[in-house]
Amino acid sequence: MSPITRDPSTATGTDAGRSVAAGVGVPARSASRADDGRSTRWEDHREARRAELVRAARRVVHHQGPDASMDDIATAAGTSKSIVYRYFTDKDGLQLAVAAAVVADIRDALDAAATGASTPRDALRGMVDTYLAMIESSPHVYAFVTRGGSVGHFLDSVTELVADPFVRALGVDAEGPDAGWARLWAAGAVGFVRGAGERWLAGEEAPGADRADVAARVAAWLWAGPVAVLSRERSTRPDPTD
Repeated sequence: MSPITRDPSTATGTDAGRSVAAGVGVPARSASRADDGRSTRWEDHREARRAELVRAARRVVHHQGPDASMDDIATAAGTSKSIVYRYFTDKDGLQLAVAAAVVADIRDALDAAATGASTPRDALRGMVDTYLAMIESSPHVYAFVTRGGSVGHFLDSVTELVADPFVRALGVDAEGPDAGWARLWAAGAVGFVRGAGERWLAGEEAPGADRADVAARVAAWLWAGPVAVLSRERSTRPDPTD
């Protein structure tokens, strides 16, 4: 895919229109504006090239596994390993870039699952199923991006999104203490789903169970805990008006 670069105009839209209407030419750009244009085009090209390399790395890892070499990735991208290193420094840098792309994709999918659900409980089940679908569809890429420090970034990026249905379900102040407990629970829930999902995918537990069943059961276990406990605590809390 060819990089998409912007072609900065030599004048703003308004100024250009006025020049044409008046029948006069557009003044030449100063050296600094020309330099800015070249800098912008180079930055656009660099970002486009990085994105191409990330996509190539995802394809190679998906097919060959998380131990795919930089040589394999460079070959798939139609370039040399030294060029890949120029953009990412080392394999850890490339791993982090791939992880960032995967996090963006899964966050969009989780957000769609949450906002498209009719109830908070359905939102949770949809998000669990979305997460499981991700690791089921490309376990090699999942293993690649959750190595080392990348997993922390992934878990942090989705914790707030997972907490939101519980804040809404409990009808609590988003900045109040109950919302804080919901977010604390969400941090643990993300780890719980990750652990359950990885063991299911490896066939260590519930062998042969399909994803929908696993998602429904995990969501039910998670839902019962915070909703039951926090609801009970709220019902027994002293009325401050007494």
